[in-house]
Amino acid sequence: MLESVGALTGSPWIYAVVALSVLLDVFLPLLPSGVLVITAATAAAAGSTTVAGAGAAEQVTEVPSLLALILCAATASVLGDLVAYRLAWRGGERLDRAIARSRRLTSAQERLGAALARGGGILVIIARFAPAGRSVVSLGAGAAHRKVKEFLPWSALAGVAWAVYSVGLGYFGGQWLGATWVGTAVSVLALFMAGALAAYLMRRPAAEAAAAASATAPATTAS
Repeated sequence: MLESVGALTGSPWIYAVVALSVLLDVFLPLLPSGVLVITAATAAAAGSTTVAGAGAAEQVTEVPSLLALILCAATASVLGDLVAYRLAWRGGERLDRAIARSRRLTSAQERLGAALARGGGILVIIARFAPAGRSVVSLGAGAAHRKVKEFLPWSALAGVAWAVYSVGLGYFGGQWLGATWVGTAVSVLALFMAGALAAYLMRRPAAEAAAAASATAPATTAS
């Protein structure tokens, strides 16, 4: 595995690529930023790797620093959230109409506003792990004109938690299963499982609210 990605993971450019991928996936959730972070961390689990040189001698290639990977991923995550937040804040009537047509965005906007008003933004952290959840929450917070001091600390915690988890998966997966495609695949699967759990937790309150509303509807109609 390391031979296939050694040209990237053994270069300082890996940090720029990771940062750019994490920054942009708030707008393009299909970008494999988590997979890239895990792959780089798996390479780090192997220590220094040796690749064949152009001639006869072998060349030792340094692998990524775990701390640098965490800092790059977390910083880019927060910056991407803030960009989406500010764009939604200034989006105007067209964006407001688009959000109003999206049940998912409207629901997230309402729940996020209630959570931040109570002083608890755990929803922001959970959403960071869910597929497209980061986009929904960041855009929802901006469109609802939530104060940046209410949103930013939770976005920072979410970015750090996601970065530490992703790098940890890659590193310990590489340590326990070896720096191979098997170790990377198992780590990526664990990341997807965390995403599925986060998506379930995000949908659960909305489903409970809908059930409660339908249960009270007949009583209201009867009265």
